[in-house]
Amino acid sequence: MIRVLAILLAFVAPVAFAATEEVVGALSQNKVSITANFDGSEIFIFGAVKRTAPIPEDIGPLHVVITVQGPRQEVTVRRKERVLGIWVNTDSVTVDEAPAYYAIATTGPLTKILSETERLRHGIGFDKAIRTVGARADVEDPESFTEAVVRIRQKNGLYTEADSAINLREDTLFATSVALPANLVEGSYTTRMYLVRERAVVGTTETAITVQKDGFERWIYTMAHEQALLYGILSIAVALAAGYIASEAFRLLRR
Repeated sequence: MIRVLAILLAFVAPVAFAATEEVVGALSQNKVSITANFDGSEIFIFGAVKRTAPIPEDIGPLHVVITVQGPRQEVTVRRKERVLGIWVNTDSVTVDEAPAYYAIATTGPLTKILSETERLRHGIGFDKAIRTVGARADVEDPESFTEAVVRIRQKNGLYTEADSAINLREDTLFATSVALPANLVEGSYTTRMYLVRERAVVGTTETAITVQKDGFERWIYTMAHEQALLYGILSIAVALAAGYIASEAFRLLRR
């Protein structure tokens, strides 16, 4: 009986202590403006662990996972194959939800510090953040289409994973930085911070980052979406003016 109680206490103790840990975090900025000369930005993320009890000696080490996730989009992925010497589209799969941007920073290798069940529960990791529900039954290897989305967006700097990029001091203070590329889309980006012990999430907090066009780019974007007729007329006028100026310049050069 005593042995059974000891085993139960060994499992219950980490869980009970986890309830006394909370994460508090903040960002260097909560708004990113996309202007004509925007070439990317960097967000500094920092936080602290608030405790109501000392850390037990027999508990596992503390880890921190931080994710920054952009708006979810529907993406159609097509497979190309060579037919009679010509590359043509064959199969296609619609990925129901794929973050436009996704960055992961950790204090250690993600799959080692967090269990597969916890990654699935909280949607942490490229393979867990992308959803493909409606793949056709006749499509061969539908998982490869999801992998293609990840591969292409990693190449474009939109999906990044940085193991051991979080600086954790005395199991209390942590900080890291996340680079935002120039090819961001507008929308609300969510930053989540997770405390991890014994390969399980024991605390989390989140905050939002607003990414939007600003200045002249914002004016053009708003006009195109809210005043389509006026935007079309101005586009034609600009094209006609540019053509007239080019023809006059060419005529003068021929003299």
